[in-house]
Amino acid sequence: MFYGQMSHPHGQTAATVAKSPPVTDNLHTFSPIGHLRTPFADKFGIPRQPSLAPHAIATLQLLPPYDRPEAVRGLEDFSHVWLTFVFHQTAGQWSPTVRPPRLGGNQRVGVFATRSPFRPNPLGLSLVELVGVDTTDKVTLTFRGVDLVDGTPILDIKPYIPYAESRPDARSGFVGGAPERLEVIFSPAAQTQCAKCQTSHPHLAELITEVLAQDPRPAYADDPQRVYGIRLYEFDVKWRCDGRSAFVESLDTP
Repeated sequence: MFYGQMSHPHGQTAATVAKSPPVTDNLHTFSPIGHLRTPFADKFGIPRQPSLAPHAIATLQLLPPYDRPEAVRGLEDFSHVWLTFVFHQTAGQWSPTVRPPRLGGNQRVGVFATRSPFRPNPLGLSLVELVGVDTTDKVTLTFRGVDLVDGTPILDIKPYIPYAESRPDARSGFVGGAPERLEVIFSPAAQTQCAKCQTSHPHLAELITEVLAQDPRPAYADDPQRVYGIRLYEFDVKWRCDGRSAFVESLDTP
């Protein structure tokens, strides 16, 4: 069984890591406004960009003193928001160059030309769909299409403004269009297990399909018999890939 060591959708490992020197002046301290609850119990398998897995639903309950209904007044009028977050599982590490999966993991580019989690300051941005604002008991926000590991600290929320932020003619460097998607095939045993989870996780099969279709394997992986494991919710999803199709063999629980 192989459980990948990717830290985020961009999956670079910290084989060559430079320690960031401490800041001695202009030091800023940030407090999370909450911690995101997502289906991704482990780093391996997280989509490499937001919105690629629409059935990846997450919730954020704001922490005191930010859990005030007036703090989110008017937010429900926006369909999408930016989440500013911390790459908390790679904090304190950075590498000046990384190997993006979109380049096959064989070519290095500068960290600032990527969205790698191994950054001088471990901050990230994620554009997600806002599907719910609940202020009946504290403040809980629900998002769709997340690409963050469970427990990610959220520092800020800002509404997405299409007229100012949408740039269809923008150049995207080495990132061309959307990556090709794998066909995802469930074994009879996996189909049965998904059917048994309809009450607790009604869209589990759709989520598995969306995640595996992105081919989350490391760039160097090419063994069609190798069994991988992705943790979604409380399930260990066991699967393998021949480069064209992903085969879901089983869903195991601890």
